[in-house]
Amino acid sequence: MNPTAALRLRQAITRTGDATRDRVPTGRGPEDADDSEGTFATDGALGFDPFPFLRALADAHSHAVVIGQVAGIMHGSTELTGDLDLLWDGTPDEARALREALARSGCTEPPDLDRAQVPYRVTGADGDLCTPALPWGAMNVAPCLTRAETTRDPAGFTIRYAALDDLIRMRRALGRPKDHRRADELARLGGRV
Repeated sequence: MNPTAALRLRQAITRTGDATRDRVPTGRGPEDADDSEGTFATDGALGFDPFPFLRALADAHSHAVVIGQVAGIMHGSTELTGDLDLLWDGTPDEARALREALARSGCTEPPDLDRAQVPYRVTGADGDLCTPALPWGAMNVAPCLTRAETTRDPAGFTIRYAALDDLIRMRRALGRPKDHRRADELARLGGRV
């Protein structure tokens, strides 16, 4: 268990709030993010706070794994983001846990969890819920679920997030400009891939 990962994320959320405090909403949501700047440049960064949903996931005994830039931040990336993406196994038990966490977090339009990738929105965060059935180039992401790392938030709950090398592989498999840039940063932070 890495005790600093949750602290890094808390610091990044504070920096996001500071950086967006005077930003005027543009109407661009995370789904409008471009392949270079990412969701930090969208309205998703305004008021971004994934912690209530992360706590709800833990309370619901979800085994979902944080992926994307939030996981990158937990490994030490300095780039900010405006969404929270999760990888989950697609099983009925996990779907029940996700539905419970979504409901606890203010989700008014529950997503169709029968799809490989589905957007969601809760109070403080939105993003994508992805299963291993979603194509990741040549990468099989299913093992990322069992290799996930954990951190304990100071508020007393556990967060599961993608292991560093898995996150680098995911970034390279996606291959967008922001993914290459972020994979290179993660490699400099100690990845072996």
